[in-house]
This record gives sequence, C-alpha cells and structure tokens, in this order.
Amino acid sequence: MRHCIATVCLSGPLEDKLAAAAGAGFGGVEIFEPDLIGSPLSPAAVAARARELGLEIALYQPFRDFEAVPEERLRRNLRRAEAKFEVMHELDVSTMLVCSSVDPEAVDDDALASEQLARLADAAERHGFRIAYEALAWGRHVNEYDHAWRIVQAADHPALGLCLDSFHVLSRRTSLSTIDAIDAEKLFFLQLADAPRLGMDVLQWSRHYRCFPGQGVFPLADFTRRVLDRGYSGPLSLEVFNDVFRQADPDRMATDARRSLLVLEEEIDGLRSSMPPAARLLGYAFVELGVGPASAADTQGQLHALGFAQVAAHRSKPVALWQQNDVRLLLNAGAAPGAGIAAIAVESADPGACARRAQALLAPVLDRSRGPGEADLAAVGAPDGTSVFFCTTASRWPSDTWLSDFEPVLATGGVKPTGIRGIDHIALAQPFDAFDEAALFYRSVLGLSPLDSVELAAPAGLVRSRAVVNDTGEVRLVLNVPLLGDSAGEQLRLQHIALSCEDIFATARAMQARGLRPLAVPANYYDDLEARHALDPSLSASLRELDLLLERTDCGDFLHLYTATIDGRVFFEVVQRPPGYTGYGAANAPVRMAAQRAAAPDRPLAATNGRRE
Repeated sequence: MRHCIATVCLSGPLEDKLAAAAGAGFGGVEIFEPDLIGSPLSPAAVAARARELGLEIALYQPFRDFEAVPEERLRRNLRRAEAKFEVMHELDVSTMLVCSSVDPEAVDDDALASEQLARLADAAERHGFRIAYEALAWGRHVNEYDHAWRIVQAADHPALGLCLDSFHVLSRRTSLSTIDAIDAEKLFFLQLADAPRLGMDVLQWSRHYRCFPGQGVFPLADFTRRVLDRGYSGPLSLEVFNDVFRQADPDRMATDARRSLLVLEEEIDGLRSSMPPAARLLGYAFVELGVGPASAADTQGQLHALGFAQVAAHRSKPVALWQQNDVRLLLNAGAAPGAGIAAIAVESADPGACARRAQALLAPVLDRSRGPGEADLAAVGAPDGTSVFFCTTASRWPSDTWLSDFEPVLATGGVKPTGIRGIDHIALAQPFDAFDEAALFYRSVLGLSPLDSVELAAPAGLVRSRAVVNDTGEVRLVLNVPLLGDSAGEQLRLQHIALSCEDIFATARAMQARGLRPLAVPANYYDDLEARHALDPSLSASLRELDLLLERTDCGDFLHLYTATIDGRVFFEVVQRPPGYTGYGAANAPVRMAAQRAAAPDRPLAATNGRRE
C-alpha cells in the first residue's frame, strides 16, 4: 500500500514537513490548507519541491461549510471552490476533501445537501478533479459516515465520493457494517488516526488527542481491513491532530508515523506480511548503568548492599560486570552523562530476527566499537536514547556469547547473595514528546503488549505511566512521563530497576545487614495502611521496621522497597510479586515520590517513621 501523511501531523514550516515525510519513506502527503497559506512558497513551488522529494500530493484539505445552505451562500461557496481549484492545478493534486458542514446557516435537508454537492462535483469535474465528502464527528447535521454515504448515493455523481476517516467513524462507535455496502469506486480516500479512550467533547478529543495507529485503543486493523476488502485502492494516509506531536521534531514524528503504518499493515495481513516476525523474548540478559565520577562510589555501594559482586571486567572498555545469581548489571564508566540506565539487553530466541525486525521498523541501528574477537551484538536506539541490545547469554559455544567479552576478576572474598532472583521490570523516564512514540516502539520492535495508561499524583505534578510487557511477563518495561512537560522538574525523570525476590522480609534484612539504607517511608503511610486493612500487628511492625510498602490485591500482597536515589537520576526497587498479579504497586507511587522529594539533598530534612533522618 502507498503511505501518505497529512502535513498537519508534523511541526515546522511546510518545507520542513515535506522533507520529514520524504525522509521517513512516505510516498505522498495531504496538504493541510493552513500550512500552505502560511508558507512563503507558491503552490507551484510546493508542488515542485514535493516532486524533487519523490512525494505525490494526494489530497488538498479541508474545504469547509459548503452544503445545505441558502442559494446566495451557495453561490459564494462555489466561487470559493473555483479559487481553490486554481490552487489545486498549481499543486498538481486532483482530490479535494469537503467536510460536512458545521455552519449555523446549514439546514437539515439531505436532498438539498446532495443537490449542492453534485453542483460542486460538476465544477470539480470540469477541472478534472474529484470531491471526497467526509462526515465530521461534530458535523451540524451530518456526523456519521453512513449518513454521508446516503447523501453521496443520492447525488449519484462520478466526481463525488467518500473520504472515510477512522477517528470520525470510531469515536462515535458507529457500526462498521455499512462499509460493506459502499461501492468501491466511491471510496475516494482513507484517513487513519488512533486515539485514547477519553470521556470528553468529540471536537476537543479530535483536535488535541489523536495519535498514530497502535498508540491508542481504536480497532484500526478491523476498520482498515473492511475498507480494503471492499476494494479501496488508494493510499493509507495519516491525519493526526496532536498538541505534543506538533511540538516535536518532525523527522522523529514522521518516522514514528511511518512505523505505525508498517505495524498496522502487519496486523491486517497477518501471516502474509513481509515484516520479520517478533522473536520470542526470554527475559533480560543485562541492564547497563552509566556511572560517572560523582556516582560510581554510590552505585557500587548500593550494588554491594543489594548482594551483587563484581565478577568480571570488559576486555577493552571501562565496563564492569556485577552479578547475583543470574541477574547481571553492567557499570559503564564511559557512558555519558553519568548515572542512569544506558542500555537494556533482552534475551532472545533469535537475536538476528530481532535485529532484522527492528531495522524493518525504522529503528536506528547504533554504531558500536568492538575489539578483535568481541561479540557482535546488534543494538538499536529507543526514542528516549536508551540502547536496546538483542543477545543470547547461554550458548553451546561460550565464545559466541557476550559474556566472552569479559574477563573474570580476582575474588576478594565470598559475597553472600541476598535473595535477588531476577529483574522484575525496568522503569524508563520518557521525554515529554516521546511517550506515545516509545510505547509504539517497544510494542512493535520487541513485540510487547501495552497496558492501560495510569496517572499518578506526584508532589511536583501528575505523571502518566504505561507498562508494556511480553506474553510471559519475563520482559516488563514501565514508561513514565510528566503530564505537563517539564513543569514537574527533574524528579519525574527518574529511572529505576526493579529486582525480584521470593521472601522480601529476609532479603530486606540481609540487605540492611550489608549496609543498605532503604528509602524512608513516612509513619503516616503505615497508619493509613493499618486503618484500611486491619493488618496483623507483627506484619505491620515488620513493614515499618524495613520501610516496606504493601499493595493488597486479589492475587495476594505485593510488597516492595526502594533504595536511595543515585546522583538524582536512578534507584533500585526490590519486589515480591504474588502469582497472577500484573500491576506495579501504583497506589504506592505517590508515597515513594514524596519520600524521594523529601530525601533530596536540596530539601530540608524531614522526620519519617518516627525518627530523624
């Protein structure tokens, strides 16, 4: 299928939007009229630039408030249309989108609407053009696509057809069955947009919260498949109004947009798709932490207290391997800007297939320096700057694994494990303009399934959080972003690694014996917990003693604790997850964020747990 994108989806001047669309591999664009009006380029110059970039101008839009109006108003509208037809000649575009009217003068008269649209189609046909009529979800009288189809049928004009827009159809939950009755030759254009499910005015929902396919909740695969099965042969075109996207880098957004169509095509075609399938993921091979001069000692101290020991060093890079059981963390002294999660590596049944899929989905392949004989690990860049590696740790031939790049260090004495058994999840802070992009990236490239977004109340502002997981729960990522851009400050850009254990009480005591100081939880939290759950006194005492947090669920108690934050950037969590529980203790997140804020170096000391810290 040909891929198009409306210029309204992207930020910047029109010439930048065209360049971004071409750079992402789109074959065409819809010219959004305000973009043309605001451009210093003439329509002919825009057409020439599009041709230079290999772009077809597939649609000129929108032409508003035309039909079902008094005769004098109609004559003015036809004069306006003639002026736009001249623009279309210069743009070298043959189809114009006409939205159903929201004009207060428009009347509820389908016969009049059909007759007037036929007159517009007559004028368009004389120029060699077509009119694609679209039912706006907030149209004054026509706001359902099946209603628009009846009007187009009644007009019975060869130059008049339908534009089907997924947002206008799916936001109103209109039955899709009428699509099966639309004549194929009347399906002039198809526009696609996804959206989160929101309870708000449909106009505001449309103007501010649309997103690319796969980033919302609409059944776009079913909708698009129905249109294609009916015989539509035009392009798949994106029309997305989104406040965040229109502030973001247009090249990044165009790439994200194209990726969304590739994933949509895969969902539609199923086994017929040429997209390399997502390989099965088996967990995390390692997580790499950047450490700088200011964070190295704190990071090493926390790992020691958590029960990790340095077991190896990289042969050619300033990277140390710390391990407990099969949990491996890399400390990279050469990573900039210092403390933070620099890379994650997933265990894959077929790393090569993962890499091929990532490249097919336009993920940037990262250049890596490696010494002679070192493992050639495929790595791609995620939207937040995190490197994602695909690898296999266990191998018939030890020299084939990434572990062969490391040399054992001399033992400095036995380090007794504290009970850490695995990586439960990794939480990654996202740039404000990359949240939806990241969810689609991890969903498409790694084959993870997104869960519903939740909003958390932090001391410095609201945080939006969304988890993406594989089908076995062995790979879990939690993506976090401040709801209002940078207003919430640095605290909301924290990252953390959650480590799993089987007995958190024993693990917490072992860690404290090794010198771990957990994040101090306020006494008020435990008072409230006891009031809500009538806790056993011995359990309550242990929770207070160890600074443990609890979320009581139908699956059992989810228990967790947090470490102090390293260099204001990264911290660890230790969790005991009951079987069947798929959450992350979201109810406790505001308490954790308040405690972190209170513990920050630039904050006054606070009394917690009845003691002065």
